[in-house]
Amino acid sequence: MMRCFRSYAKTELEGRGEQSCIELFKSVATHAENRRLYIFTVTSMNMAAGPVGRRLVACLLNISEARSKDLVETVARSALYSPEGVRLEGTTVLNIFNDHDYNRSVITIVASIDSIREAVLSACEKAFGLIDMRAHTGVHPCMGAVDLIPIYPLGEEVGQEDCAKEARAVAQGLTERVPGTSVFLFGWADSPIQRGLAHRRKEMGWFKNTPDLQAIRPDVGPQPQKRFGLTGVGASPYVMNCNVTIDTQDIAIGRGIASAIRESTPGGLPGLQVLALPHEGAVEIACNVESVKANLAPHVAAGEPWPSFCIDGQPYCHAPASLITARVAELAGKQGVGTKGTALVGFTPLECRALAELALSQGTAEFWREQRGIRM
Repeated sequence: MMRCFRSYAKTELEGRGEQSCIELFKSVATHAENRRLYIFTVTSMNMAAGPVGRRLVACLLNISEARSKDLVETVARSALYSPEGVRLEGTTVLNIFNDHDYNRSVITIVASIDSIREAVLSACEKAFGLIDMRAHTGVHPCMGAVDLIPIYPLGEEVGQEDCAKEARAVAQGLTERVPGTSVFLFGWADSPIQRGLAHRRKEMGWFKNTPDLQAIRPDVGPQPQKRFGLTGVGASPYVMNCNVTIDTQDIAIGRGIASAIRESTPGGLPGLQVLALPHEGAVEIACNVESVKANLAPHVAAGEPWPSFCIDGQPYCHAPASLITARVAELAGKQGVGTKGTALVGFTPLECRALAELALSQGTAEFWREQRGIRM
């Protein structure tokens, strides 16, 4: 179990007790290398000891609001507690990422495959009640108050069909619990074609400044309404978000870099879907880093190893943030432009699994409040 998640070398930390590791991690959380070593340690201990993390899945819930902290945290807590305030067992929110310019938040919800549906539907029901797309503004493309509901397996105990089934059930449940909502399916949930998220978004007009909702034929639910918009629901191997900011306001330079590194370009990085967006007086190269089958990234042996894991016995890997940053810096440098920094939205697959097991073993529901020093 989980053998394919062992991506990092053993360290002297493995001899420590769990609480000792936790305290050490908190004291050095600003150092990325120490963070990775700690996460490997917790993963190893939990793999050896506990049923806590069995059949875990993650949902990186994307909602079209970031400028009201209270609203976003209300949505997050709705994944954790019933309307009466009773804790939903076995569920945690690891992280909330907000971006003011994008007016978009990503809420990382982790639960067992048997519990994820209710957690996600409760959060979505609250979000649709609070967010009105008719009043939404932001530079990031979006179509729905709840824009994206992806479900990712976090271990070999959960397979492709498990996640596809839950995603389709979430889509159906959403349109029943919030009448007027509409859904398109992607990835494993889009049976039998299994079209990817970027493909489906293009079909739906997601990349347009003003999508024509009346021209859309959703997979589940009625014609999209302006208040709710359109929601993407699907399942796939884990998708990481890595954003690199370049020190220019010239969006044309950003678009050239985005085009050069995206998967569809010869010489691009496998698994990368990329946009260039204006952001805080600069340009952000916003990357969806999809996990790809290991045999589709044959060049990785020539450089830094790509973190890897297995689903249904199939090895997957994803481009490391360091490689993406280096490639963007190289291309920007040729234009006389520097980089300002790299941000990961949430976690890598390995980090997500390890921190979820830690949070659940401690019974911590609102983990995002305790890990501000770890990640954004």
